[in-house]
Amino acid sequence: MIPALLAAALLHLPEAAFTKAFVGHQGALALIDCKSGEAERYNPDLCARRLPPCSTFKIWNTAIGLETGILTSAEQPFFKWDGEKRFIDDWNQDLTLRQAYTFSCVPAYQALARKIGPARMNGWIHKLGYGNEDTSSGNDVFWLPAPDRKPILISPDEQADLIRRLVNGDLPFSKNTLAILKDIMTAKTTARGTLFGKTGTGGAGKDTPAVGWFVGYVTSDKSTVAFACVLTGQDATGKNARALVEKLLL
Repeated sequence: MIPALLAAALLHLPEAAFTKAFVGHQGALALIDCKSGEAERYNPDLCARRLPPCSTFKIWNTAIGLETGILTSAEQPFFKWDGEKRFIDDWNQDLTLRQAYTFSCVPAYQALARKIGPARMNGWIHKLGYGNEDTSSGNDVFWLPAPDRKPILISPDEQADLIRRLVNGDLPFSKNTLAILKDIMTAKTTARGTLFGKTGTGGAGKDTPAVGWFVGYVTSDKSTVAFACVLTGQDATGKNARALVEKLLL
């Protein structure tokens, strides 16, 4: 059963709502009340399985970029388009940090990772305790699944707990970093609360299935809940994972 405190944090949704939301989906949802630490899981086995984070790593890539001084504000020029036509139209233009995050611009964040460099990146991955901490596939690709490489892996449980620690100020990030990150992570506000997060989508990789993620937290008047939702079936996209979370939490 969902603990009473957590049930209140989830806007009084009945437990049956979680089962209903996942009908027709292969996936999992990890939830942690940021104040009490109480947790609830749909599909605990999958919540414990480590998978490629895909673009959800942009949360941490952004934070590391801010802490190292490479990034300074949400509106700063971040990505200078090189003229190469890419498959997502929104990437084919100059972008601010906010836009690059919103459009999930992979080449922009690969460039950021190269500026951070392997030594600093690995140091931060270790400080965060990020999944299996394996960046050996390459400093500008390690979060992206591909048939010919093994990316870093992290579970929904670990993703949600990192978000809990982020919200609670338990990670080594400055107040300025946290404020900018919160700003660009804002996804949607309704009368029931505000949603913060990042989607991620990736095809099948070496020894890993296709995945669709939505990772973040939701705030209401009384509580804040960290979450990590992952889909692994034919509908495994970040867009679909976000839609499922919105249906449940907003």
